[in-house]
Amino acid sequence: MLVNHTGVTYFIIKGITEAPELQVVIFLLVLLIYLITLGGNMTIFLLICLDHRLHTPMYFFLANLSIVDISCSTVTLQRILVNFVTKNNTVGFHACITQCYLFGSFTGHELFILTAMSYDRYIAICKPLNYYLIMNFKTCGMLASLCCLLGFIQVIPHCVLIVNISCYYSNEIDHFFCDLLPIMKIACSDISVLKALSYIEGLIMFFITPFCLTLTSYFLIIITILKISSNIGRRKVFYTCSSHLTVIILLYITQTLQYLILNNSFGSTKLFSLFNTAIVPMLNPVLYSLKNKDVKSAFKRKLGSIKA
Repeated sequence: MLVNHTGVTYFIIKGITEAPELQVVIFLLVLLIYLITLGGNMTIFLLICLDHRLHTPMYFFLANLSIVDISCSTVTLQRILVNFVTKNNTVGFHACITQCYLFGSFTGHELFILTAMSYDRYIAICKPLNYYLIMNFKTCGMLASLCCLLGFIQVIPHCVLIVNISCYYSNEIDHFFCDLLPIMKIACSDISVLKALSYIEGLIMFFITPFCLTLTSYFLIIITILKISSNIGRRKVFYTCSSHLTVIILLYITQTLQYLILNNSFGSTKLFSLFNTAIVPMLNPVLYSLKNKDVKSAFKRKLGSIKA
């Protein structure tokens, strides 16, 4: 059904699947993932805030990443949970655009924070004697603020263009939340400018710039590691980067598959979007805690103080 823009006061979110027998299973699974994500990231954030031994640049950025992960999961997964509880899968037009904006902002923010973390690891490994001189409080604050600012600014042009779409083929969004791609798929207006902007800016802001900066940092780190004569020393240095590197690889692979390769196969896009918005934020605290002796020690100290 053709729907004019003036007639679109709401969108219908179709969800992950329309199969009635799977709704309860999906709700419980998403709820479990969200609670683990919320609990894990909040635990990491509180540990970093409360334990003075974790008041270092690396954990400062990790605390920022935890907040971004919580925010991104809340913005997206809450739509599935609310729809199931209220039995209402509609969302207002402006609420949908707001969700699209927030998701794009937090996604960009996360990529930039991970880029800043790779720079932090480069300074720590390649310039250890000047680490605290370079990565001082002012520098960390400026980097975190820049990551946040870039994340929330870069998506504004897309949302402005979406608001000005004149008509839609339908008001049904074949996704589990409001995102740029599914909204573009139901637009019947000329969206060539929006497509070009999404491709060019997405490629530059989301992939080329943060990816190249991250790649450069790790290229220099690898060169430094290869210069270390001791095998134990090499493993120790690589171990400090392994968690961050794992998150980077997971995120860039799924983002690339979702937006650059599989955007014509929407079922696949939904699966990768679910992985980005649910699984990756849930894995981050696991990767950074189980493989990090400082975080585990801080957790044991706080747990011991509570029992005492």
